[in-house]
Amino acid sequence: MSVSQPPWLDAVPYLWPPYTALNRADASLPVIATHGSRIVLADGRELIDGIASWWTACHGYNHPHIRQQVARQLEVMPHIMLGGLIHEPAASLCRRLAARMPGDLRHVFLSDSGSVAVEVAMKMAMQYWLNRGVRGKTKFVSFKGGYHGDTLATMSVCDPEEGMHTMFSGALLPQYVVDLPRNDAALRALTELIVRREGEIAAILVEPLVQGAGGMLFHDSATLQRLRAIADRHRLLLIFDEIFTGFGRTGTFLACEAAEVIPDILTLGKGLTGGTLPLAATIANQCVYEAFLSDDPQHALMHGPTFMGNALACAAANASLDLFEQEDRLRQVKELEQRLLDGLAICRSLRGVKDVRVRGAIGVVELEEIHDMASLKRAFIDSGVWVRPFRNVVYLTPAFNIGAADLDRLLESIPAVLSKRIF
Repeated sequence: MSVSQPPWLDAVPYLWPPYTALNRADASLPVIATHGSRIVLADGRELIDGIASWWTACHGYNHPHIRQQVARQLEVMPHIMLGGLIHEPAASLCRRLAARMPGDLRHVFLSDSGSVAVEVAMKMAMQYWLNRGVRGKTKFVSFKGGYHGDTLATMSVCDPEEGMHTMFSGALLPQYVVDLPRNDAALRALTELIVRREGEIAAILVEPLVQGAGGMLFHDSATLQRLRAIADRHRLLLIFDEIFTGFGRTGTFLACEAAEVIPDILTLGKGLTGGTLPLAATIANQCVYEAFLSDDPQHALMHGPTFMGNALACAAANASLDLFEQEDRLRQVKELEQRLLDGLAICRSLRGVKDVRVRGAIGVVELEEIHDMASLKRAFIDSGVWVRPFRNVVYLTPAFNIGAADLDRLLESIPAVLSKRIF
């Protein structure tokens, strides 16, 4: 049975895709629907999504509760500016997020993407010092293997050598990107840097427990505890970028909870709306917030995305939080972690595999190298799954409530494809 192609495919050449060489006209697969953990293609095939749309669709696609709440909000008020106005979905969301935060992380600034949330955190940290009358603290310490976004300021705090932004190095603000203090030598080097440059540094910025797009690199709680101690000793702010790690992905609601480390500023995104609408948050503690309490208009946080606190997105985020409370997602993540550990273990015996590691709902097979990325991606598609390797990593970050049969298929596909040695 042939499947007719949708007429909108004629418009595809007008759409500029991300991270894609433009001479690859066949690089993007036309999608017509999603459901559960399935992607329905225009040619009738269904792919099992192993990466939850860049780690966002933690409840799977088209969850009825989120759809219902977004539809209800659409009938009342899709959007209203937050400049001088406020609305219930945003206010309720901020109260609920504050209630889930550790320590005194209570003050929520809403934006529309993870990169912007990190930009806001950086601007917040710099202005914190300015509002306190301290000049010159405009730089950040971040870490090799890190990734914080594709906007100009966030590119400057990504790994400058191994990341995707190396070609822009001459145009970016110089930052201090160093090794994570996983050992005594790295800790000494970081401490020496901060002692020399303390007057320039506004904050330390890190992805807690897992550096995502930098290669799915793991580190332990002790590393984060060292960063908290250094920040306290030298009176620096500590920022946790939980765009990827937040909302259960590493096994706890927030990665900082597992590490038992509380940052001064924390960013959230991706899973915030369950993968339905763009929304992100930058959350500050009381000390940071108080630096902005003033009658001086120049002490206000000078940022205001047009669609910040979009009512539809906030309705989706509130519905997503409902599901975390009602459907025990963290228990599902724990069970998923064990399935990933068991299912990916066989990959350790395959030629070309450097490491296999799992944390929460993140399963990683690190290869020695990938020579033919296009062929590797096609092989996964041909096997009926949507698994999108990058750099030298094949990974799974599925929906937390993925069905057992779909998860089995994902876990079977990885060793089956890798054993063909087409990469």
